[in-house]
Amino acid sequence: MDCKHVYLCWMGDTKRQPRQPQMEAYSHHVLVCTGNFCAPDRRGRQIYSLLAELLEREDLLFGPERVKRGETPCLGVCSNGPIVVVYPEGIWYSEVTPALLERIVVEHLKQGKPVVDAIFHRL
Repeated sequence: MDCKHVYLCWMGDTKRQPRQPQMEAYSHHVLVCTGNFCAPDRRGRQIYSLLAELLEREDLLFGPERVKRGETPCLGVCSNGPIVVVYPEGIWYSEVTPALLERIVVEHLKQGKPVVDAIFHRL
């Protein structure tokens, strides 16, 4: 196969075939609100940074049980932040502190047991 373009490859003399993106398996996707409205002191940024450290510590950064993380400037709650959302369950946590984040990583993401006393919304 002779690739002539980033997203299109030539297959001999046949027509161009689009390349499909590849995604490795993962178990959860965690979104952290890092905007100013729900946590004006920018605690969301601290929680987002700490999340990477905790995922690494708990061996959840690689392999099929890995956890993807993402940050967003707004999840639409705009109070009681930092807000953390865990998918695929659609579980929302508010007022996430470093101690609560550690519980979310260990209990919810690693052991599969959501931190029920900290949930404020479910899809």
